[in-house]
Amino acid sequence: MTWQPVSACGPQCRPGGDEAVHGAVTVLRLVTAAAVLMSGLLLVPLLRGAALRTVARALLAALGVKLVWCGPAPRPGSLLVANHVSWLDVLGLLAVAPMTLVAKREVGAWPAVGALARAAGVIFVDRSRPKRLPATVAEAAAALRAGRSVAVFPEGTTSCGAERGRFRPALFQAAVDARVPVVPITIRYASPSASFIGDDTLWSSVRRVAALRGLTVTLVGSAPLRPEPGADRRSLARAAQASAGLRSATFDLAA
Repeated sequence: MTWQPVSACGPQCRPGGDEAVHGAVTVLRLVTAAAVLMSGLLLVPLLRGAALRTVARALLAALGVKLVWCGPAPRPGSLLVANHVSWLDVLGLLAVAPMTLVAKREVGAWPAVGALARAAGVIFVDRSRPKRLPATVAEAAAALRAGRSVAVFPEGTTSCGAERGRFRPALFQAAVDARVPVVPITIRYASPSASFIGDDTLWSSVRRVAALRGLTVTLVGSAPLRPEPGADRRSLARAAQASAGLRSATFDLAA
């Protein structure tokens, strides 16, 4: 099994022309976000779920990102599966509800962010070692059985949002094994400049996001899929991808 997906998206997917805030505002946002991140490194190991949600919301607010959630609140102990556009996706999901994230191993090496991820109990996927994937699936299933929601980006890579890769089925097996519902979530941004694609670095992406005026991220939760015992993970992945994006009532969570 190969776990090295590649996106066709690149800088050409970000046409630019977005309205920007004053340079001083950008600097203030970056400084504030850094302070929130440092505080998170102290709080999250102590409080875990509650602290992580607070840190995620505070980071979005510090960067000037408005968060909107559409749909019913995900039930605890669900497998949440979403399309992947940006590192901001992680903050958006964490700001909505307590959950355990599945992320690529490289995230653990990011400055400050990696330490926060490890403190938060992120399940890391080593995409260079496909034989380790069953162990990762088992770890996710154990978290689900313990009543924790687990969030996964089944595309395995980011895209600009307009184009999306297919949902890879491996981690859907965790929901089948744990006998829990799957909640598809569609993530949308008001500007393609939020996307983390191509040869982007984390720092360049953070600076670009901090400079945007009026950026909104919208998370749309679909009705949960309830797999039967022994369900086929490939069929479940296709069903989740097909149902992602259903709309419901809108609730403004952060400014």
